[in-house]
Amino acid sequence: MSKISIVVPVYYNADTLELLYRDMKEKILGELGDYEIVFVDDGSGDDSWQVMQRLRETDTKVKLVKLSRNFGEHAALLAGLSACSGDCAVTKQADLQEDSRIILEMYDSWKRGNKVVLAVRKERKENPVKVFFANLYYSLIRKIVNKNMPAGGCDCYLVDRKVIEVLERLDEKNSSLTLQVLWAGFRTDMIYFVRQDREIGKSRWTLSKKVKLVMDSVMSFSYFPLRFMSGLGILFNILAAVLFVDVIIEKFTRGTPIEGWASLMCVILCASGVIMLMLGILGEYIWRTLDAARTRPPYIVDEVLEQRQKENPDET
Repeated sequence: MSKISIVVPVYYNADTLELLYRDMKEKILGELGDYEIVFVDDGSGDDSWQVMQRLRETDTKVKLVKLSRNFGEHAALLAGLSACSGDCAVTKQADLQEDSRIILEMYDSWKRGNKVVLAVRKERKENPVKVFFANLYYSLIRKIVNKNMPAGGCDCYLVDRKVIEVLERLDEKNSSLTLQVLWAGFRTDMIYFVRQDREIGKSRWTLSKKVKLVMDSVMSFSYFPLRFMSGLGILFNILAAVLFVDVIIEKFTRGTPIEGWASLMCVILCASGVIMLMLGILGEYIWRTLDAARTRPPYIVDEVLEQRQKENPDET
């Protein structure tokens, strides 16, 4: 019988973990057959680890992974996928915004031969401003990074054991795990669901993390920033040549003197700004190269609590 692993990254989710487990137990766990739940504590500063241990005491199929500090969701998911033992694994957010039943649909799709199954948001019942910027991000990714990214985006996906092995070999930092899954190119299916608004707890998905995700997604999978710099440089050279010719023509046809401190300073400041922008983009690439060359692991595991053995044959 096939085994499915449910990987849940945990970061300040003490208030939702028990509700999440109860929701999965009521809706899907009884229909999955052989399963395991892998909770990964990504350096939470609340009581998440203690709550996870209580869940492990109630279910022998719960496995816990504790990271030494906060490494980010990408690293936490990779740690969970590396620690799981299922023939396939599905990622699950701990914020209760996605219906647990979609895991059953994804599992059925995997049984039909799909190596990757994406849970795509067809609708988001969230703040309109948040939805706008999320859609803007996924539109950007579709245009300049990977055209196979679903228009509504996806946080939850199921991957086959072969895909997990590929992700472990990649071992990339400052990247997007979702884009790595799409990049792998395995046979993919999509399941659609409605994402609910968050009712319990506070999101730790800060603006700085969102900006980093955009930069990591673009710079890890696209040449666009470098081509943008080249194109901008060519454009400024053309404009400078046109302006130079225009000034010379004005000088010899109308006798216009070549002067103008204010206009000259505007050109210098504009050109300096473009140069600084280009240096900043190059610096991002250089830093990522340095970070990869140091070969530091994307995460450090502090503690692993394996699945408990059943105390007696009647225990469930």
